[in-house]
Amino acid sequence: MRHTVERSKILSTCRGKEGTCRECFQAAFGAVRHVLGKNPDVRIFLIRMVNWMSDNTAPAPTSMPEGLKALMSRADAADKSPPPVEKWNPPFCGDLDIRVARDGTWFYLGSPIGRQPLVRLFASVLRKDEDGKHYLVTPVEKIGITVDDAPFLAVEMVASGEGEDQQLTLRTNLGELVKVTDKHPLRFEKEPDSGGLKPYVLVRGRLEALFTRALMYQLADLIVDRSGSGGTETGIWGGGQFFEIGPDLLK
Repeated sequence: MRHTVERSKILSTCRGKEGTCRECFQAAFGAVRHVLGKNPDVRIFLIRMVNWMSDNTAPAPTSMPEGLKALMSRADAADKSPPPVEKWNPPFCGDLDIRVARDGTWFYLGSPIGRQPLVRLFASVLRKDEDGKHYLVTPVEKIGITVDDAPFLAVEMVASGEGEDQQLTLRTNLGELVKVTDKHPLRFEKEPDSGGLKPYVLVRGRLEALFTRALMYQLADLIVDRSGSGGTETGIWGGGQFFEIGPDLLK
C-alpha cells in the first residue's frame, strides 16, 4: 500500500490504515530531509513520535525502544496523566522545526498540525528547562522546539466561593484541568502592544497557560483589593492564596 503525501500536510492528511503506514512517512521525511538537518537522531525522534500516533489502536512495533513502548501504553490507558518528563535526562539531539504560536496552534515546517491526538502527544512530553527553552522529551531523546509565548491557553474557568474561600478551576485548550493554588499560581505581565494585562497560570513543571482575551475579561471581574503590610494590594484570590497584580501593571 503506497500513498502520496504533500510535505505541508504530512501530519494531518495521511489516511493509512495498515499499521503505521511506514512507506508514507519514509517518503515524506525523505522530502524534508534537508530541513531536518544531518543529525539522524532528530529524524528518528519525529518518525517514532508520528508512528506512535498514526494508529493508536495498533500494537507497539517490536522494534520500538522500551521507553517509547511504555509511553505508548500510557497514552492508550485510562490514566491520561502526563509522563514524568521532569525526571528524565536524555541527551540533546538538536532542534526541530515545530512551533507553538501565541494562539495555541502547533506548526510543523510552517504548516499547522491538524491532528489533535498528535498535538496532545507532543504536549504530554513537553518540558521547559532552566534555560527558558522548550523541549520534547522522552527517556532517550530531547528535541528543542519554539514556543512564541506560552505552550497552552486557558480557555475556560469556573469560580466558586468568595474571598479567601474562592476556588478557581481552569481548562486548557488541550483539555488539562488546573486548580489555582500555591502549586499552580497565577502571574501577570503587561501586553507590550496594548499595555493590557496578560494573566498566566502554571500548569505543570515550568509550563504555563496564557488566558485567552475572553477569559481575561472574566478573570478581571474577580480582581479585588485587600490591606497588606505595604498598604492596599490589588489581586485575585484562588485556593487560599492572594495573587497580587503589581501596581506597575495597573497603570
